[in-house]
Amino acid sequence: MNKEKRMAGNYEIIHAMQIGDKEIVIGEDPAAAPGQQYMCAFCEQNDFFARYEQVLSSDDYAEIVGIFGWRVTESAEEIRRTFSELDLQGEQNPMLTAANCTPITSDDDLNNKVVVIRPDVLRREFRKASSQIKICDGGFGASPNSRGSACYCVNPLTGETSRFDRMDILGILKEDQIPKWAQAGILKHQKKREKQAQKHKTPER
Repeated sequence: MNKEKRMAGNYEIIHAMQIGDKEIVIGEDPAAAPGQQYMCAFCEQNDFFARYEQVLSSDDYAEIVGIFGWRVTESAEEIRRTFSELDLQGEQNPMLTAANCTPITSDDDLNNKVVVIRPDVLRREFRKASSQIKICDGGFGASPNSRGSACYCVNPLTGETSRFDRMDILGILKEDQIPKWAQAGILKHQKKREKQAQKHKTPER
C-alpha cells in the first residue's frame, strides 16, 4: 500500500525530524525554478494547517542536508540547555517506569494526586522524570468511573499546565519516589488549592 506523500505546496517532504517543539524538514520539487529544487524549513502544524518558516532553498542537495543537520543540532542543543538549567537540586533525572508507581484503576480519584506520565506518549527527548511527574489538577478524566478522559496536569518544577488523557497516566508516584526538586512545587500547589477552597467556602450562618 502506497503511503500518501506529504506535501508543502509543490514540495514533497522527503526528510523530517522533530526535536523539542520544532520540526525540521527537507522538501523536493523537481520542477522548481533554478536555485529552488530543494528546501529546508521549520514546520509548525496541527490538525488544521501546516506553516513553514525560515525556508532556505538550493539546487545543491548536499548543501540543504547540511543546513538540515545544523538546524537539528541547534534544536537538540537547545533542549539540552533547557534540561541543564532545571533546578534539580543535584538529583538525577531518569525515566520513570511502572516500578516507581502505584497502578491506577477506573475507581481511583486522581484529583490532586502526583502522577507519572507514560514515557511512550512523550517524545524521546522528554522521557525524563522532570517531564513525567505531574500534579493532576482536574478534568473529567481525573474523576473515578468518568466518561471523560481529559486530565489537566501541573508540572511541579515549572508550574506549566498541560492536558493528557487518563490512559496516558502510568500510575500514582509512590511517596518514597518523589524527588526533592518536586516536593516544593507539590507543597506550593497544595497550599494554593487550600486557599482556593477557603475562598469558595460558604460561610456558616
